[in-house]
Amino acid sequence: MTIDKPLLDALDGPAQDARRLHDRLVTEAGDRDLLDVAYRTVDSPVGRLLLAATPRGLVRVAFALEDHDAVLSRLAADVSPRVLEAPGRLDGAARELDEYFAGRRTVFDLDLDLQLTHGFRREVVARLPQIAYGSTATYSAVAQLVGRPKAVRAVGSACANNPLPLVVPCHRVVRTDGSIGHYLGGSEVKRELLRMEAA
Repeated sequence: MTIDKPLLDALDGPAQDARRLHDRLVTEAGDRDLLDVAYRTVDSPVGRLLLAATPRGLVRVAFALEDHDAVLSRLAADVSPRVLEAPGRLDGAARELDEYFAGRRTVFDLDLDLQLTHGFRREVVARLPQIAYGSTATYSAVAQLVGRPKAVRAVGSACANNPLPLVVPCHRVVRTDGSIGHYLGGSEVKRELLRMEAA
């Protein structure tokens, strides 16, 4: 069965109209400073990722198993209800993640918004980029790094609640016995990231 081009164009018309309307909405919201959280999804070797940013910087990276709709609802509650899919606002983050997965980037150069993490957890998250690409640190070593040597479990909790996995490399933190421990994206994803960085 073949479908002629005019019919295909007619079927595609509403979708194109919706896309144009959405693009206009994104532009207008940006021009009027009404867009507090822009987001997009990207495919990656570790599954579909949700990227979200505020005007201050990247605020969230979420794995598919976290349920992207639930993550967007949390962003609306915790940051602002003015959340809109605006892929162009996250082109830089998407490009750097592509470069990372292709082995061409070892350090991210993105503005980050750490408003979703507080107190000791923020101290830990702020220190994680000091763990170099291709290396690991133990939860105990990170606790020492932040000046709280007995706070090993709290470091684990900070890593488990890191709002910016991959970009802020909590996957490089492992247990003292060398086992990888838990990871927001799943243990196999953590293993794969460490394998990729060690290659």
